[in-house]
Amino acid sequence: MLNDIQADAKKRMQGAIQALENDLLRIRTGRANPALVEHIRVEYYGVPTPLQQLASVGVPEPRTILIKPFDPSTLKEIERGILASDVGLTPNNDGKVVRLNLPPLTEDRRKELVKVVNRRAEEARVSIRNIRRDLIRDLRDYENEKMISEDEQKRGEDDLQKETDLFVGKIDKLYETKEAEILEV
Repeated sequence: MLNDIQADAKKRMQGAIQALENDLLRIRTGRANPALVEHIRVEYYGVPTPLQQLASVGVPEPRTILIKPFDPSTLKEIERGILASDVGLTPNNDGKVVRLNLPPLTEDRRKELVKVVNRRAEEARVSIRNIRRDLIRDLRDYENEKMISEDEQKRGEDDLQKETDLFVGKIDKLYETKEAEILEV
């Protein structure tokens, strides 16, 4: 019973960490990263299609993302998709590829991005704590129904707290890494 709860906690908390990592990849730093455009959907024959399925995305230079469509006739749709997205970059189309040039970040923009990263990290911490709260409630219910002893319940709560501390530490590390990446000039 306790092992099942521990496994469930670990799986759900790992999911929260994964969601944060994916979220942080989309936040622009001073460097080009293909993850900035991976979530963009492009209208392709009337169907919203992920950009990755229509083109290869590369980073030939530190401040440039190069998008090379598999089918050159999709260039205009890819351009429209980028303009309609929340990336905030203007595509340059040379007839064969689309280039996205990332301008250097201003000091104010860097501070704004650090605040955004901090907010996302705090949301992940809250998510981890909510998982802990739900599982502690389950442990207490099991103890009230005499499915586990009081000692097992306390041990389970202690183990959950250790797991929570471990995952909050991972979130803090992710935050610090992303903050350093953003503030790097």
